[in-house]
Amino acid sequence: MLKYRLVHVTGTDPGQQMTPLLKDWDKFKAVVAPVVALDLADGKKAIEYVRGHAKELGVQPNRIGIMGFSAGGTVADGVGYSYSVANRPDFIASQYAYLAVLPKRPVPTDAPPLFVAAASDDQLGLTSQSVQLYSAWQAAGKPAELHIYAKGGHGFGTKTQQLPVDSWLDRFGAWLAQQGFPIAAAKP
Repeated sequence: MLKYRLVHVTGTDPGQQMTPLLKDWDKFKAVVAPVVALDLADGKKAIEYVRGHAKELGVQPNRIGIMGFSAGGTVADGVGYSYSVANRPDFIASQYAYLAVLPKRPVPTDAPPLFVAAASDDQLGLTSQSVQLYSAWQAAGKPAELHIYAKGGHGFGTKTQQLPVDSWLDRFGAWLAQQGFPIAAAKP
């Protein structure tokens, strides 16, 4: 089923096929736009599923967030702009997302808190979209935090680069605690 929710590519190396499209954002948007609605539906359904099965999963139904990196950030942010009571995330974490493909919508009046991280040297040039997302939340008076690192590139994730960006996960944990979502210490 998952293969039907992805951009169709031929061959065995989708990265090789998709990379040239990144030189023409309009062409890239045209290719990915048809699957975005499906991706957002998957994101909403995931939240709804976890919330509906919270007890058996051992999680609190009012502490379910969504986090995404790159295309996953697009999903997280899209869900953050359009949700129902059943699939509203309790927080959003967006890392170096591509937002131009999302429909233009106002920030919801009950928007969840937002955490954004990106690097200025993002090879795809997506940093400004992270800033715009943060600015939209701020303009709507919603809780948001933004971290833009000088270096880290697109896809910094949790890899160690001996750069300040390596600490973004610590910043995220502190932000979660500040929002009322403390992280439990790992058991030895």
